[in-house]
Amino acid sequence: MIDTSKMKDPWMVAVWPGMGQVAISAGYYLMAKLEMEHVADFAADNLFDVEAVEVKDGLIAPARLPKNRIYAWSNPDGDHDLLVFIGEAQPPVGKYLFCNQLVEFASKLNVARVVTFAAMATAMRPEQPSRVFCASTDSSVLDELKEARLTTLEDGNIGGLNGLLAGAAANLGIPGICLLGEMPHVFAQFPYPKAALGVLRAFTKMTKIELDMAELTSQSELADQHLGILFSKMEAAMEQRGRSEEETEFPSETYAQEGLSPEDQQRIEVLFEAARKDRSRAYELKRELDRLDVFADYEDRFLDLFKQDI
Repeated sequence: MIDTSKMKDPWMVAVWPGMGQVAISAGYYLMAKLEMEHVADFAADNLFDVEAVEVKDGLIAPARLPKNRIYAWSNPDGDHDLLVFIGEAQPPVGKYLFCNQLVEFASKLNVARVVTFAAMATAMRPEQPSRVFCASTDSSVLDELKEARLTTLEDGNIGGLNGLLAGAAANLGIPGICLLGEMPHVFAQFPYPKAALGVLRAFTKMTKIELDMAELTSQSELADQHLGILFSKMEAAMEQRGRSEEETEFPSETYAQEGLSPEDQQRIEVLFEAARKDRSRAYELKRELDRLDVFADYEDRFLDLFKQDI
């Protein structure tokens, strides 16, 4: 078990669900490939409420508040260890208070930098490279990001906790950074792994952490093919109908299923066993759970894989 009080000048990455699943996908991928350990739960229950309960096969599941978990990794080669904060949801109220509480927690662990991941929607096309925009609370850190050839976010706003946390960190003298992966605005509701891939490449370049990107690269290429076809259909439909993009409705695909087949259940169990033996395969498991639209059903079990060394 990692002793967080003895970590080397750690950096903390914070992610939440959001547009294109960019931040949360990058966070989970980082956690899985580095085989990080669950070290703490961050309680801010007074800021959350339960918006809905889950129903499965007619049964209403017990209500529960969103969870906030922290994972740790000891870097055997570099100067900085790593913490990853994964939040299931952003609080509906008290966002800045939440950020202050989280930064105070990070300060007690001697966190040297706070990094958030986010998405930025633009008019890019699926076949184009996904740029990574950056912003920082510290001018010297921003110079480092420019040297890494990231695109500076010159003006604008960063919505939600992705920006607020960096600002709250600055108040305690901790440099804050936000890395935003570019994605097409017309696909804001679709998972967009290429943006997550870009964010992780930028982050690992900053930290000099070696990370196997093969799986996310493959996922990105497949998504580009799928979305490229869909984008072409959208353009053809717009041209044929002579209607604006906002007025035109386009068919989309979904992988959600009413129930799991025995084959799907068996594959999930095989992947759980593989991830139990080798946590670097956990992201493969998450991809399958996402594809079947059942990650919420397996989330606690999935995250249990990271509670201790196996």
